[in-house]
Formats: sequence, C-alpha cells, structure tokens
Amino acid sequence: MKILSLDTSTDVCSAAIWMDGAVAERFESGNRHSELILAMVDDLLAEAGLALTQLDAIAFGRGPGSFTGLRIAAGVAQGLAYGAGLLVVPVSSLAALAQGVDAPKVLAALDARMNQVYWGAYRKNQMGIVELEGDETVTTPHDVVIPEDEGWTGAGSGWDQYHIILSQRLGNGVRSWKQQVYPRARHVAQIGGVLFSNGKAVPPELAYPVYLRDKVAEKKQNFP
Repeated sequence: MKILSLDTSTDVCSAAIWMDGAVAERFESGNRHSELILAMVDDLLAEAGLALTQLDAIAFGRGPGSFTGLRIAAGVAQGLAYGAGLLVVPVSSLAALAQGVDAPKVLAALDARMNQVYWGAYRKNQMGIVELEGDETVTTPHDVVIPEDEGWTGAGSGWDQYHIILSQRLGNGVRSWKQQVYPRARHVAQIGGVLFSNGKAVPPELAYPVYLRDKVAEKKQNFP
C-alpha cells in the first residue's frame, strides 16, 4: 500500500509517504505551510520514485486544529487527488497526535485559543492503532474529562499551554504528560492506511476539514 499524507493542522507542517510499512517524512515548524507543503510532496515523490497516479490514496489531517491550516491540507489533498484520480482519507489530527505517543492510553489536547482546547481520549488496540473513546470535542480546560480508569498520558499543545489546569482537573487519572508533541504526517499515513483498508476513503469532493468549534456554535444557536 502506498499512501501520501499531509498534516498542517498546527504550527508544524509535515508530509509523508507510507509504502507497505516503510515511511519517509518531511517535517518543519513555523507558519509557512502554504509555501512548504507542495515542495515537500514533490521531494518525497522524487525520493520514492513514484508518480501520484501510482499511489493508492492521499490522507490528510482533517482537524481539529488551525482553521487556515486545515483548509490548506484539505485543499492540497483534494487538488492532488482530483488530478491523479485518487480517493482521499480524512484522518483526525487528534488521533494522529495520540498515535505518535508511546503510551497505551492518550488524552490528546490541542490549544484551540479563546481559553479552550480540542481534545479526545484514545486507546491503542492490539494492532497498536489508536481508537477514540467517546467523542472529540472543544471545551475549556476546566471541563475536560477522561474515562474512570487511571494511567492516561497527556500530550499536545493543549497540555503545553494548560498543563497546570489539566493536571489539577484530572488528578490521578493522568500519570504524566509529554511536551511539544504535534500531529505528524507519518502517523496520519499510519492511521490512513487502516481506514483505507476498511473502506473509509472518500471522493475528493467529500474530503472536508473538521473544525469542531463550528458544531458547538450550531448547538448554541439551536438552544438559545
């Protein structure tokens, strides 16, 4: 299986090619996603000796995360997939973040600004792939919850920004938290390969970003 993957959901920009378990990745920090991402893709394809049409699918970090970053990844994935006649695999950026943490249970949290965090609780299955427990959501750090069992590991920019509040809130449920962990394209590809095999790929026109905050706004409008 050959999957090209992208993630621009945070301050980090990355692209990767996953080829039957082997992965090559480009990874840079800084808010220059629109300048970097296509050059990364071209470089990876050249290194692998592949044309876009030889890929099985394109996976991208669909969010939550930076609104601008999510639109960049979705737009690039859609454009490349249209041109090459490929399907697209949207992958949760929170799941990709959790996949990159060496722990069986991860509370992934991204800084959502406005004193909020995007977060989700993930357990790794027997294949080592994360599975969401409950829902991904956006709340204040004071409102984050985890399943009742202990031994969770925190990670993500939400923890970098609000680790004091989150640690006090979650107590013994979280045993530790890891600094400076971001969603990466290599993990988007890893999850994307599983989703592709399970028939979860979609046509390019249905590959949408997921913002989460929009859903919250809609709920508030329905219940004034």
